[in-house]
Amino acid sequence: MNVIKHSEERLMKVLLAPVISEKATMVAEKNEQVVFLVMPDATKPEIKAAVELLFKVQVESVQVANRLGKQKRTGKFNGRRNHTKRAFVCLKPGQEINFTEGA
Repeated sequence: MNVIKHSEERLMKVLLAPVISEKATMVAEKNEQVVFLVMPDATKPEIKAAVELLFKVQVESVQVANRLGKQKRTGKFNGRRNHTKRAFVCLKPGQEINFTEGA
């Protein structure tokens, strides 16, 4: 497997926020996955490296989903919310990320 070096500064910017929703919670319990909102230009290897760097866990795989922004209308003007990219990070067995610990 190729070892790709990513700058630590870039890795700190890749993950924007964890996704806390019913679907994300269901996926986390069922598949041992964690869902993150990531930068639109982030790649799977970058996301994997960023999660391993920030949370000190081992990542098994990463799946990404591009979500189109909703069409919105204000009066006679049409607009669109920003497109987003989500990463479904599958952790190796026995690994866990707990977001409520630091609160």
